[in-house]
Amino acid sequence: MRAAPTILHLDMDAFYASAEQASKPSLRGKAVVVGGLGPRGVVATASYEARVFGVHSAMPMAQARRLAPNAAYLTPRFTFYRAISDQVMGLLRDLSPLVEPLSLDEAFVDLEAGGAAWDEESARLVGVRLRADIRAVTALTGSVGLAASKMLAKIASEQAKPDGLVLIEPGTERALLGPMSVRILPGVGPATGDHLRRAGITTVEEIVEAGEDEVVRLLGKAHGHGLYAMALARDDRAVVAERDTKSVSVEDTYDVDIHDRVRVRMEVQRLADRCVRRLRGAGLSGRTIVLKVRRYDFSTLTRSETLRGPTDDPAVVREAAGRLLEAVDTTGGVRLLGVGVSGLADYTQEDLFAQAAGEVDLVEDEAGGAVEGPAVEERSGGERQWRAGHDVRHAEYGHGWVQGSGLGRVTVRFETPEDVEPGRVRTFRTDDPGLEPAEPLPLVRGGVPG
Repeated sequence: MRAAPTILHLDMDAFYASAEQASKPSLRGKAVVVGGLGPRGVVATASYEARVFGVHSAMPMAQARRLAPNAAYLTPRFTFYRAISDQVMGLLRDLSPLVEPLSLDEAFVDLEAGGAAWDEESARLVGVRLRADIRAVTALTGSVGLAASKMLAKIASEQAKPDGLVLIEPGTERALLGPMSVRILPGVGPATGDHLRRAGITTVEEIVEAGEDEVVRLLGKAHGHGLYAMALARDDRAVVAERDTKSVSVEDTYDVDIHDRVRVRMEVQRLADRCVRRLRGAGLSGRTIVLKVRRYDFSTLTRSETLRGPTDDPAVVREAAGRLLEAVDTTGGVRLLGVGVSGLADYTQEDLFAQAAGEVDLVEDEAGGAVEGPAVEERSGGERQWRAGHDVRHAEYGHGWVQGSGLGRVTVRFETPEDVEPGRVRTFRTDDPGLEPAEPLPLVRGGVPG
């Protein structure tokens, strides 16, 4: 681990929801929830105002509506978010050639590699300037963590939220980590956390007190040695540039082995959907679908299938993962399942056709996720269904966004990011000839639209 806090972790604050608030004056300071709006939709991001009511990402949308019935519920506009993300990542790459994006709104930066910082003072100045630059370029806020390792930089950015900066001074790491929950450490999810809790270990300091041998006994060699080192604040993981990303994957370990074949199939489908959401969050696609199965006896099997071209279609990934599962015997029980995608690219065959047709917005897929599609959809009977939150333009009233659509009517609020006061609301027939889909407007004058 280095001697200076020159690893930076940036996490944009409630990114999707904040972008929607910035582009819609009537939603500023209000509860906003972004995600799939169908019966099986899930929350992608909730504004801080919505989080007060208990709404959080990955929550079923139906539950979010019960907790915050008066919030604004919008479908995502990933092309818009991706354009803002490109601006932010450009600012990070101005600081260093070593930028490791984790998603559209989160990244590590090695400041030392770019000569941007070499000690505590210079690192803090970079962090302050970066936050100001992000606000000037995007009108949004980001939280910055600075530390001597990736693990601690991420912990620092969490402490900085929202809209702050935290620097962890070298030499103070052990004292900081000690009283924290074991869940703060990388690789400690719900299952591992519960396993440690049953052994009487709930804090990072209790991992250190238990000793390395005991942690290895509880978790096994591979996981135990690494986790004990993390508890001692030892983290030598390097910041890896984006081009070095080889795969995207997710996996779950189960406290009780799964024997029911139907449930195993359902878990694989769910993991496939999660994997695709992470893939899309990074703006990637892939050709090779990988299934990982750890059985009751700890034997681990990996199966893969390579497609004809790269994809980020959840249905394609689910089907491939399901085919791979059919070749695996799970009779004795399953303790871990994982789905991954490798052979990564920054485009898909489907994207190329969609772009040629001018259809690059987002709708909800059957599993509640977000997929590419038109801003307005033709329903049975010829009715046009306008998507909540998406941009439109009216021949008389100008630029606006859809508040809701149904029963042959669409309600639009006419306002732009530059407006100070909320815009006026008008309702039209869904087939009004003066109403048409529009491109998002930039959040800052002269900025890049979505």
